[in-house]
Amino acid sequence: MATQKKHFYIATILNPKNDKECDFLPNGMIVTEKSKIVDILPLEKGLKKYSSKMDKKNTTDFGDALLMPGFFDMHFHWVQDDVREMPKDSLLEWLEKYTFPTEMKFANKAYAKKRAKEFFARLTKAGTLGGACYSSIHEHAVEAAIKNVQGDFVIGNVIMNMNSPKELTQGEDDSLDITKRLIKKFGPKHAFTPRFAITTTPKVMKKGSKMADKAKCFKQTHLSETKAEIDFVLSLYRKMPGFEKVSSYTEIYEKTGMLGKRSLMGHGIHLSPKELKTLNKTQTAVVHCPTSNAPIKERGLGSGLFNFHTVEKAKVRWALGSDIGGGPILSMFDVMRSFVDQNQKKKVKGATYVKALYRSTLAGAEILGLGKKTGSLEKKKLASFIVVPLKQASSMRNAEEALSKLIGPHKLKRLQYDQLVSQVVFEGKEVIKKKA
Repeated sequence: MATQKKHFYIATILNPKNDKECDFLPNGMIVTEKSKIVDILPLEKGLKKYSSKMDKKNTTDFGDALLMPGFFDMHFHWVQDDVREMPKDSLLEWLEKYTFPTEMKFANKAYAKKRAKEFFARLTKAGTLGGACYSSIHEHAVEAAIKNVQGDFVIGNVIMNMNSPKELTQGEDDSLDITKRLIKKFGPKHAFTPRFAITTTPKVMKKGSKMADKAKCFKQTHLSETKAEIDFVLSLYRKMPGFEKVSSYTEIYEKTGMLGKRSLMGHGIHLSPKELKTLNKTQTAVVHCPTSNAPIKERGLGSGLFNFHTVEKAKVRWALGSDIGGGPILSMFDVMRSFVDQNQKKKVKGATYVKALYRSTLAGAEILGLGKKTGSLEKKKLASFIVVPLKQASSMRNAEEALSKLIGPHKLKRLQYDQLVSQVVFEGKEVIKKKA
């Protein structure tokens, strides 16, 4: 007897298209074969077309649940899991008091392996299947992360050569040697990751950027998160040869080769029109982290509100990230909520849940160059999706209402967002299935 290859999933389907469009298919069906989606259609049509091929073994009916693409978290620090709840009066103080001492622990190889296994299992359970991740300075911590992560991720060790604690300071040649080895071992899965201009010398950024570009690896760092950070960066670099006349933080990265179509700039809140023009010209992407940038009373760092309208007007690509541990909650549902809430409080139009979903899924996949194979639910794309129970899901009028009903009730108990996903399918394989 021939083995049945197709699998049939029944649920209410949400499929992000762009900032304003999200397909909403109440009582929908997705048909998968091996690792790919071969059909997506209303249940009624699906039953007519496939009923003779469906049975109990190859059919999963999720009932009152939403089925949507897995998340792309485009900026997070897996080694900062323990400092998500620490007091956040200012970025630089928070790094010094809590983050750096925590990252020092990852010098221990056994500790790094144990924590990687735990963290990335939780990340998958939260429905995140792709993105860009920062590790500690330690080579073995990057290896542990890449070994344990499930999905389409780029991961790099933070580079720290100056203005850093002794235990986290690397020699310039050491940083470049580690970069060379990680690129050789992992190729495009490795991301060249200067922590930010404050901690990384121009020599390392220039040489590392060339290595990354040659290997077609991504580059990631932080840009213009707070005004104090910008002032400090400029005061440092204007004393360095060749940087005496730099007018902006972005110009420093431009001069060191850090910008480009495979470059990800975390935050980008306080950017001038000239800087946005440079980011557009170089095709550099920005990653907005609303839960991290949120007011201190909302457990963020109080960095300010990202002006997505200005960024879009400048035609700069952008996506959403959790910024664990600046952001306190792992789930991208909380990131979506924070994006919508903060903008609505400031009466900024256009910050919808549909937009937030697109910026948490397909936008990230597109920035990573994966938009043709994942990030949304289309025929011939990989069958990577999450399932989230929602009462009367199929009776909702549209995607915006469904997402609002799903996300809204948990605002005061944000840790619940991490538990919303009941099932995760990655490239056609069921990787998470919570017991009913």
